[in-house]
Amino acid sequence: MSQTNILLEAGTNELEVVEFFLEEDDLEQGGVYRGHYGVNVAKVLEIIRMPKITEMPEVSHPCVMGAFNLRSQVIPLVDLSVWLGKKRHESEAPKVIVTEFNEVTTAFMVSGVNRIHRISWEAVEPPNAYISAMSGNSVTGVVKLEGRLVFLLDLERIVSDLNPKLGLRLDEAIDWKSGPRYRALIADDSTVIREMLKDLMQRANFDVEAVTNGRDAWTILEGIRRRAEEEKIPVSDFLHVMVADIEMPQMDGHALCKRIKEDPVLKDLPVILFSSLITDKLRHKGEAVGADEQIAKPEVTSLARHAIRLIEARKEAER
Repeated sequence: MSQTNILLEAGTNELEVVEFFLEEDDLEQGGVYRGHYGVNVAKVLEIIRMPKITEMPEVSHPCVMGAFNLRSQVIPLVDLSVWLGKKRHESEAPKVIVTEFNEVTTAFMVSGVNRIHRISWEAVEPPNAYISAMSGNSVTGVVKLEGRLVFLLDLERIVSDLNPKLGLRLDEAIDWKSGPRYRALIADDSTVIREMLKDLMQRANFDVEAVTNGRDAWTILEGIRRRAEEEKIPVSDFLHVMVADIEMPQMDGHALCKRIKEDPVLKDLPVILFSSLITDKLRHKGEAVGADEQIAKPEVTSLARHAIRLIEARKEAER
C-alpha cells in the first residue's frame, strides 16, 4: 500500500487511519489475543512483506530487530509487540509498516493490517490514565471502529525514545532572556512531548499554558475573546502566540487554526503548527487554514525564534 492522501482539504477535523493488529499469546486463557491499533495514513509510506533483516551493532532496545534495504535506503525495523511489552504470537506472514515523519524513516513490524478508515477527530477520545500507564504513554487516542477499540499509537514518542537525538531540543547557547517575556498557549496530545515542550519554551523566555487538544485550546481562546471584547483591549494583552500540534483528539491543529483565523477577534493571533507532519507534501494544508508558520518537530529553537519574530511583527503593526 502506498500513501493515499485521499483527504486533500484541510480544516475538516478528519483524518485517515491505517488500522493494524498485533497478536499475542494469551498465557492465561490459551489461544491468541488480537489487539487493534492505528496510525495516521499521512505518516505511512507503504506496507510491505517481511524483508530480509540484517542485525545492527549496539542496538539500544530489544525491540529493534535490525535493518533492511528498501530501494537503496537502509531502514531500521522495530517490533511493536516487544516495545509494548507483549509476547508476540509467531505469525507466518507478519507485515511491515514503513513510516516517515520528523524527516526520519522507520519501519514497524505488526501481525497484520486491516484497512484504512476515514474518521473525525471528534470520535477520538484521549487515553485515560490507566491506558497511558499500561502503554508507557505510547497511546495518544482511542477510537471505536466497527465495534472494536483501536488505539492510536504515538510513533514519534517511540522513535525519539529509541534515538534521543531525535527528541525535542533547544539551543541553550542563545541568550533567550535578553528580550521581553511573552505568553504562549500550547496544544499537544502527547503527555511527554507536551511537558518537554512547555519546559523548553519556558527556558526560551515564554510563559506557557499547555493543553491536550485543540478543543481545550479553543475553550481557552473563547474566554480570552470574551474578555478582550468586554474590556475593549487587544487579544495580545492576554496571549501572544498559539502553538498547536496537528494530530490531536477532539479537534486537530488544522481545524483549530481555521477557527482562529475565521474569528474576527482572534484572527490576528499568530498561530504556529508544530508537528511531525510538516513536510513539503503536506505543508499546503497548513497554508490553506492560514497558519502563520509551520515548524517540523523537534526544532524547538526554530519554533521559539519564529514565535518571537511573529509576535514582534504584530506589535509593530499595532503601533
